[in-house]
Amino acid sequence: MQVKRFFAADMRQAMKLVRDELGADASIIANRRVAGGVELTAALDYQIPAAPARQANPVLEAELRKTQARIASAQAELATRENSDSTKDRQLIGAKPDVPADSLAAVLKKSQAAAAAAAPAPANQQALEAMRFELHGLRELIEVQLGSIAWGQMQTQRPQQANLWRRLQRMGLSADLSRALLERVNKVAEPRQAWRMLLAHLAHAIQTPKQEPLEEGGLIALVGPAGMGKTTTLAKLAARYVLKYGAQNVALVSMDSYRIGAQEQLKTLGRILNVSVTQVDASQSLTQALAPLARKRVVLLDTAGLPGNDPALRMQLESLASRSLKVKNYLVLAATSQSQVLKAAYHSYKHCGLAGCILTKLDEATSLGEVLSLAIGQRLPVAYVTDGPRIPDDLQVPRSHQLVSRAVGLQSDEAPSEDAMAEVFAGLYQQPARRAG
Repeated sequence: MQVKRFFAADMRQAMKLVRDELGADASIIANRRVAGGVELTAALDYQIPAAPARQANPVLEAELRKTQARIASAQAELATRENSDSTKDRQLIGAKPDVPADSLAAVLKKSQAAAAAAAPAPANQQALEAMRFELHGLRELIEVQLGSIAWGQMQTQRPQQANLWRRLQRMGLSADLSRALLERVNKVAEPRQAWRMLLAHLAHAIQTPKQEPLEEGGLIALVGPAGMGKTTTLAKLAARYVLKYGAQNVALVSMDSYRIGAQEQLKTLGRILNVSVTQVDASQSLTQALAPLARKRVVLLDTAGLPGNDPALRMQLESLASRSLKVKNYLVLAATSQSQVLKAAYHSYKHCGLAGCILTKLDEATSLGEVLSLAIGQRLPVAYVTDGPRIPDDLQVPRSHQLVSRAVGLQSDEAPSEDAMAEVFAGLYQQPARRAG
C-alpha cells in the first residue's frame, strides 16, 4: 500500500495533486487544515479498516458513514443509467443536477445538524471548529467527485452539449450563465445552428440603455474600486459632452480626497476643457457641494475607490444613494479583472443603487466572459465601453451583438482540460447545497 501526504491551498487543488500522482483509484484517508491551506493523506490499494471500538463522536461518525454510503449509491446509479438505453432523453443541465432525490444538500445538512447536536457547549470550541472543517472537506470531496461523474456522463450521452460547454468556457462565461444558455438550445440538433442561436441568446441577455446617459443629463457618478479607470472614463465622458454641446452646461465634481494627485488631475482636465471643477470637502455634505451646480445640465461625479471594509466607503455610498439628489451611479469594471474581483466590486458598491455599469480596458483584456457574466447575472445595463487611452475617441456606446462578437474573438485557443470541466460541473452543485446548508 502506498501512502502519501499532499499540501495545497484548497481542497480542489489538493485533490488534483492526488489524482495526478496516485490516480483516480486513490483513497483519501485523512484531511486537516494546516498553515497556508489543507493537507490530504491519500493511499493507493487502501483497505478500509474495521470501525474502532471507541468513537469520539458516535453520532457524527454514523452520519458520515451514511453520507459515504449515499455517495456510493449515487455512483452506482449513475453508472447503471450510463449503460442503460441511451434513447432516454435525460437532461443533465437542468435546474437540479442528476443525483438521487435525497440530495447532497439534504445529506450534508443532516450531517451538520447531527454534529451540532452531538458537540458539547462552547467548552470545546477548538474541537467543534475541527469538526466543521472535516464536514467542509467532506462537502468539497463530494462536489469534486460528483462533478467528475456529471461531466463524464455529459460527454457520453450528450456530446454536442459537451462541445458547447467547452466553447463557452473558452469564452470565460460563468457556469450558471452557460447552463442557462444551453437550456435554450438543448433541442437543436444541428451544431452550427445551435451555436448561432446560443450567441443570439447571449446578445439578447446583455442589456444596454435605451438612451445614452449623457443625453439624459442629470447627476452621473462613477463608482468602483481603485484601478478600474474611473477618472480616465470621466475625462472621456466630459470631453465627449463638451465636443458635442459645449462647456457651459457641464460640471465636474470630485469626491476623492484620499488618492494623491486625484484633485489636481481633475483640475487639469477642467482647465483643458474650460469646465468648472468642484471639490467636496469632508466638512460639507454632497447636497451642499452640488447646490451651486443646479442649473448645469450634466454633472459628472468622480468618487474615491475605497476598499469594501473602509467605513468611509459606507458614508460615500449613503450620500450617493440619497433620493433627494437622484444620482445615477454607474459601476466601472475593468475587463482585465478576475471574476472574484468583479464580484467583490459589485457587492461592495451595489448599496448605492446602480443604474448600470461601464466596461473599461477592453483593449487590454484577454477575455470578456467574466465581466459579461457579471453584468448579465446582476442585470446591469452596459452604458459605455472603453478600449484605449485616447480621450474621448476610445469611449463607445456599446451594442450587445458587438460585445458578443468581441468576446468570441477573444476566446482562448486552448480547450479547457478535463479537470477544469469537472470543476465547472462541481460548481453547479455548490450553490444549491450551500443555500440548503
